[in-house]
Amino acid sequence: MILPIVGYGSPILRKEAEPVPKDYPNLKELIANMYETMYHSDGVGLAAPQIDLSIQLVVIGFRPYDEKTDSYGPEEERHTLINPEILETKGANKLFNEGCLSIPGIHEDVLRPETIVLHYFDEDWNEHTEEISGMFARVAQHEIDHLHGKVFTDRLSQLRRTMIRRKLNDVVGGKVNVNYRMKFSKKK
Repeated sequence: MILPIVGYGSPILRKEAEPVPKDYPNLKELIANMYETMYHSDGVGLAAPQIDLSIQLVVIGFRPYDEKTDSYGPEEERHTLINPEILETKGANKLFNEGCLSIPGIHEDVLRPETIVLHYFDEDWNEHTEEISGMFARVAQHEIDHLHGKVFTDRLSQLRRTMIRRKLNDVVGGKVNVNYRMKFSKKK
């Protein structure tokens, strides 16, 4: 089932998400719905707060890009992260152009560590601690930020945030043109 994406300005996007318990009801169905929603929205990652659930759950799916051949790999990478935690960052910080399904129409260069050590559980509750880099590390960091009440625009300079304020206000007001359902906060 395709779920609506919560728009920027919603309080849930600023909330610290709760850990997922092992007995969380219908977890596999929720994960399947999150993947379906992410792919339908042309995303590469989706965090539970973006579908209005304040739990520590992330799905990631993309075809890896090979810079040497300038092509995408045939096999898709899929990662389900339950209660993820970044244990360590390594290597240089690199700029990469990011966007967000909750903030449509805005793409900015964001500086993040190239490599991280990530601890998480998969959808079968197998525990993982691994060093990751590349696209997986980039998307994981972006989505884990959502679990801590942060969005990628928080990582921009004050000047850059000022320059995009009008676009952000348009998103808060629901003035977006997207090919997926969105859910916006009611103004008080």
